Amino acid sequence: MAPLTRCRAEAEHAPGELMAHYYSQRASAGLIVAEATMVIEGNSAFWHEPGIYSQAQIQGWRLSTDAVHRAGGRIVLQLWHGGRACHPLLNGGQQPVGPSPLAITGDEVHTPEGKKPYVTPRELSDQELPAIVEGFRLAARHAMAAGFDGVEIHGANGYLLDSFLRDGSNQRQGPYGGSHANRARLLMEVLEAVAQETALMGLRLSPLNSYNAMHDSDPIGLISWLAEQLNQVPLAYLHLMRADLLGQQLGDVLTPTRERFKGVLVANMGYEAEEANAAIASGAVDAVAFGRAFIANPDLPERIRTGAPLLVADPATFYSAGPAGYTDYPALPG
Repeated sequence: MAPLTRCRAEAEHAPGELMAHYYSQRASAGLIVAEATMVIEGNSAFWHEPGIYSQAQIQGWRLSTDAVHRAGGRIVLQLWHGGRACHPLLNGGQQPVGPSPLAITGDEVHTPEGKKPYVTPRELSDQELPAIVEGFRLAARHAMAAGFDGVEIHGANGYLLDSFLRDGSNQRQGPYGGSHANRARLLMEVLEAVAQETALMGLRLSPLNSYNAMHDSDPIGLISWLAEQLNQVPLAYLHLMRADLLGQQLGDVLTPTRERFKGVLVANMGYEAEEANAAIASGAVDAVAFGRAFIANPDLPERIRTGAPLLVADPATFYSAGPAGYTDYPALPG
């Protein structure tokens, strides 16, 4: 099950019983990757998303991990920094941060005052980056204390680590800008730090995704180079989004990644069951993650196994509050 932001956290970004019920319903997934979760306080991009930096959040997440484990499932937590996608109205007036002072354009963010344009982020100094690396490391430690089976580093979709990776958003000079190695430096430092806290670490990347006004001048070259570098990192798996959510950047990122990365490759985006099984059988990938299909089908593996019809999710409830469109989708009878 791919990570799915659902905005159902409670006060102070703490998970509660409702989230535990939601994840336990989907425990038949081979592995659940829980939603993007703030590693450092003051970096909210979705208003009601969870965090993992406080004791209340650790205890709140324990409700979900215990429920999933009781149901026979496995679950990892996606560790995330929203970067320039954050907004002052969600963070006590605090300006968001990024690799360069370039704002997300062409979209708006939901805030307590309604939809608002994204603001220009403050460029992080090199001296501030070790604290961010430490934030990810501590978040991994907290995730293990909350009972997760591991973590997934969110390096996708235009958030902080991805914004450093791609040259459309990273136009800085110095050791964290310019070359592939420099733009990947922060990600690699985070991976090294997090690996000290957990034996199961995944990484999610989206080299083609233009969501959050992202692009790169050579996404195939970037992922081809990075795939080789990741062989030096103790990754349990690499979770690769194979396409652009908005359809603006085209290309094949799976083939060069498979050719160069020697570990477990998980593919995501737009798969139907038949294509997923064929991709695994051919050796093109080792596993496929389903996202939206899991929203409306808590028993998705059983539906695929039996050929049962799939329910269709209601987008109006993706980011709403309460159980409607969240925990009220039925499983198959019996």
